[in-house]
Amino acid sequence: MSEITRRAVLRGAAGLAGVAALGGLASCSRSTETAVGPAADAVAAAEAARRKPGGRLVTARLTPQPVTLDLGGRAVSTWAYGDTAPGPLLRVDAGDVLRVDVDNQLSAATSVHWHGLALRNDMDGVPGMTQDPIAAGGTFRYEFTAPHPGTYFYHPHSGVQLDRGLYGVLVVDDPHEPGRYDAEWIVVLDDWVDGTGRTPDQILADLQEGGDDSMGDMHDMGGMEGMDHGSMGGSMGGMHGIEGMQSPLLGGAGDIAYPHYLLNGRTTEDPVTLSAKPGQRVRIRFVNAGSDTAFRVAVGGHRMTVTHSDGFPVLPVPTDALLIGMGERFDATITIGEGVYPLVATAEGKQGQALAVIRTGAGRPPTGDVKVRELARQVLLGTVLSAAESVRLDPRSADRSHDLVLGGSMAPYRWTINGKTFPDTDPLQLTQGERVRLRFVNHSMMFHPMHVHGHTFALTNSGARKDTVIVRPMATLDVDLDADNPGQWATHCHNIYHAETGMMTTLSYQGQE
Repeated sequence: MSEITRRAVLRGAAGLAGVAALGGLASCSRSTETAVGPAADAVAAAEAARRKPGGRLVTARLTPQPVTLDLGGRAVSTWAYGDTAPGPLLRVDAGDVLRVDVDNQLSAATSVHWHGLALRNDMDGVPGMTQDPIAAGGTFRYEFTAPHPGTYFYHPHSGVQLDRGLYGVLVVDDPHEPGRYDAEWIVVLDDWVDGTGRTPDQILADLQEGGDDSMGDMHDMGGMEGMDHGSMGGSMGGMHGIEGMQSPLLGGAGDIAYPHYLLNGRTTEDPVTLSAKPGQRVRIRFVNAGSDTAFRVAVGGHRMTVTHSDGFPVLPVPTDALLIGMGERFDATITIGEGVYPLVATAEGKQGQALAVIRTGAGRPPTGDVKVRELARQVLLGTVLSAAESVRLDPRSADRSHDLVLGGSMAPYRWTINGKTFPDTDPLQLTQGERVRLRFVNHSMMFHPMHVHGHTFALTNSGARKDTVIVRPMATLDVDLDADNPGQWATHCHNIYHAETGMMTTLSYQGQE
């Protein structure tokens, strides 16, 4: 765990000792008001309002532990939930209560964050902000109502543990959905390095120390140390991926050249097979569980129709390919032909891809280096989607607005919000009942998938509901959210290395608790 994370935990532990009064990062607040902590009455009241008569109690168990995984012809030592990556699929209906007992068999403290869910604050899984870390050998019970249907996932919020095998999918079904598809595929994308010669913690240390040639695209910054990526009017952008980590859609596309890219835990050498019958309408739930990589996905010989973004329905849009940032989820439907087809996810701006084989009939499977023409045709980003009418926010003006200016440097490796690194960032204060506008202002030449915990916001240009959104280089993106879920909520870049080195702050409810 990095020094930044240790400091956050220590500061949060002091707050958690008197959580009803302080809670999380209340000690960071400059306000005379009191931060609404995770044990506050307002948090319990919000959870009580989510509970519905007739909801089931669904139980599960997660055991984070050291394990050897077969990625498809390659065995790696890593950490995972049980003996697979992705971990167990968890599935509930909207309105059900999910109870998950976590038995930490790792040598390090950990946590579980329920990515995208508007759940109760004390179950959000952010050590030092909403709970104490789950110590090595310790246990913790998460229990919360799953309020909204959609595709979500779970992962640690502890150091760079996400860049191991610690992730899994949570599907919240809509019991009233008419079921306009015949089959379902869950597709989890990941960038992989653990057990191939170095660990994510070693990579983080290399980045913080200036990197070395084995990182693939880390370079000596010389006299540029400390200069912000935006301060040079764009000329710093080349330092992100001088040897290839550049995307025409995203600019600087990452800091790490991974040796493997996975689809459902498998490399292209031995890919998973997705089965259906010819002519069936298939729902694909895409999850990008990667730590430093966006993926461009397409199915050879087919177009897909995007129907949901981050769990919420959008106006359906046909496309050849879809670009998915870290932490984003998309649902799409496809009417599948007869034969064998590749589903390809290329690492955007990098070298490499992930693969699944779609089989509905006889035919030779594609090779791992298969080229799919659809990837070079129409490519859809989540920022161009529009909300379905049923999930649009009610029109009203913002009661409060916050700017989040995103910046960073490669040497020292440091990523900031409003010029500061977490936990020294200034909390974004708000009050329950407000409409709040967040303005993401990217002053770097790299894209940042920005994630807000505990809420689904609306893009102001289209109304699309999301909790994770790509903010492109030198661009500004406005989102609105309703302050209807009290507590202390992490808000950060979902490039895990950026978050761990500072690009995080707190959405901090204030009240009279």
